[in-house]
Amino acid sequence: MQQIEESQQYFQIIFNPKSAAELAAMPKDLQLQVLGEFKGVADDRPEGFGRLENGRITLHRYRLRQYRIYFEYHKLGVVVHRILSKNTLKDFFFRNSKMTKNEDEMLAENPEFWRMIKDATQASRA
Repeated sequence: MQQIEESQQYFQIIFNPKSAAELAAMPKDLQLQVLGEFKGVADDRPEGFGRLENGRITLHRYRLRQYRIYFEYHKLGVVVHRILSKNTLKDFFFRNSKMTKNEDEMLAENPEFWRMIKDATQASRA
């Protein structure tokens, strides 16, 4: 009898408490679309995502309708840090400045953006 070893790699979408609350506030059909969009992202790492770097942290930004989803790759899948509506003051504050750079470069240089991400990460550990 021959044994067949099957290696399955599971893909997880991990939401910290802030992003989970932001997801829960979205309409149900949009929640399902968000989850569906991340299916297979860990393997493909598509080019369509924005990229923000700050030292050791690399976040990716995905636009879905009026939302911007900030996440990082993890060995098990992705960790979603924030889901912001493009129509919120917070999102406007983080993205709006002199517009001489692209959106990802501006966010990567904005310490307030990274503070927001760090706060969400610390809240998930508490």
